This record gives sequence, C-alpha cells and structure tokens, in this order.
Amino acid sequence: MKRVMIVDAYNQFIRGYIVDPSKSPNGQPIGGMRTFINILNKITREVKPDMVVVIWDGKGGSQKRRAMNKNYKAGRKPLRVNWSTEEMTPQDTDNNKLWQQLRVIEYLNQTPIIQFMEPEVEADDVISYVKSSSMFSGWQKVIVSADKDFIQLLDDKTILHRPIQKEYLNKNAIVEKFGIHPNNFALARAIVGDPSDNLPGVPRVGLETVAKRFPFLREEKTCYLSDIIDECEKAENKQKVFSNIIEEQELVEFNYQIMQLSSPMLSIQAKKRIDETFEEFSPCYNQTEIRKLMISDGVLTVNMQDLEQKFNDIISSFST
Repeated sequence: MKRVMIVDAYNQFIRGYIVDPSKSPNGQPIGGMRTFINILNKITREVKPDMVVVIWDGKGGSQKRRAMNKNYKAGRKPLRVNWSTEEMTPQDTDNNKLWQQLRVIEYLNQTPIIQFMEPEVEADDVISYVKSSSMFSGWQKVIVSADKDFIQLLDDKTILHRPIQKEYLNKNAIVEKFGIHPNNFALARAIVGDPSDNLPGVPRVGLETVAKRFPFLREEKTCYLSDIIDECEKAENKQKVFSNIIEEQELVEFNYQIMQLSSPMLSIQAKKRIDETFEEFSPCYNQTEIRKLMISDGVLTVNMQDLEQKFNDIISSFST
C-alpha cells in the first residue's frame, strides 16, 4: 500500500519558531526555518511516505467560520517565544515570523513536495479534502499534526501522527484512549467545546463524561445530536449532565457545524484549485538552489539526509 504524508505545516513550523533561539550571522532569528526542516526530515524518516503533501493555513484563516461565529479564535493570547526578543519590536517579531514561514515555502518549492495554501481557508479543511481525494484512494494517509481536530478523520487507511506527543493514533487507539469512535469525535467535542478556538461547551462536561454517559459513541456507527438528545430525555437519566445538554443543544449544534471536517469548508473553486495542483504536479528537485537559499539565510545546521533521499525516490518513481 502506498503512503502519503499530509503535514499540517503551520502547526509544525510554530513548534520550532517558539523554542529554537537560532539566529543567522547577521542576528536574524531563523529557528522556525531550521527546526521545521529538521522536523520534516525526522518524520519523513519515521513515516517513509511515497509522497509528501504540506498544507498551510491561508491568510486570514477561515472566513466561513468567522462569518458563522465572529468570536471564533478571538481573544487568543499573543504568541510567546522561549528566546529573547528584547532587541525587536512586536512588529519586527511578526515580520520575522512571516519571513521565516515564506522562506520555508520557498525552500520546499525547490523540492518534489506538494504544497498548498488557499486564502481565507484553514489547513484543516484542505487536509480533509486531500485525505478523501480519489487520487489517494487505496493509499494509507498519515496526517502530521498535534491538533485533535484531525481525530475525526481517522479510518481504516488514515492515522494521525502527533510528533509532540510522540504518538501514532489509528481509529482503534482513539476508541481505547477516549471511549469515542473517530466517526463521533466531532460530535463529542461539540458538546465539550474548544477553549483554544473560543468555542464554549456545555458547562462541566468533558470528554470523559461524554464517553461515560453516551457509551454508544464508541461504536463505528455515525451518531447525531438527535441521538444524544434522545438519550438525555430518557426518564432514567436524571443526572444534571443530561438536562444541561438539552438546555444547550443549540450551542452543541452550532459548535458541530464549526468543528466538523467531514464536509470541509471549501468553495467549488478552491476544490478545483486543489485538484489541479495534484493533476498538474510535476516533481522536481533543485538541490543546489535550496542549499543556496539556506546558506544565504544562515540555516546551516539542519539534517536533510532522509529528506534528500526521499526527494530522489519521488523523482525516480515519477520517471519510471
């Protein structure tokens, strides 16, 4: 079975940007670029993919989700890094982060990695669409991200690699770990809410409570909010959690519409652009140019051994 590795790019880039204090000879922070390449090299060695797809969040985030909820992802605390920014203004820091991200994109443009970024669309929606693409029918899909949102996409041929947590999760592991099947994970999280995205849930209800009170969510059959409400309305279910969910069912339904990825929030035009990106993909690898770019940026202490081998393998597979 062929394997495609789908990387939630910003999720991995920001790991390095926050913790890596590396600077170029002229004092420019470069930790995000340096660590991203090292991370990509490491996960490529571990996953051994036949193809690598890197998906970035589009500028402005999800316009559709913000239109549904103006408070979506609002009020997030400013990003804090683990290295000194005393000599930089907040604007300098923002500009540097953007510059590093764009340079990583330039690096990867010299490789046989497929990249995609759709303006005002989150990477989550593009990843969901790519994962379900007919192009990868029969392939194993490995999604690389620390984000729990992708748990709902896991199936017989899709697993989630969370590098920070050092875990690979398939659908059986999710049922064992949470007592909830991936098919029902978006519904469960809609009940609980997601503070990181500024989405409040039903008060005093966590995933453990959901799994305990609604054991049918561990089954593969897809459940709906109506199934949850039916259970809550049973005469024998007198605990406060059930009445709370009934009272907040509109909130749960609203959360689900925002959190679900089974129907990614993509326009017809966006889907067409994604399809064309894959249909027109012609792999190339300019090792000299990527090295030239890295040297000019001072990104010298990176390990690309496994990446370089994979790039050559991809080129070879397309030429045969």
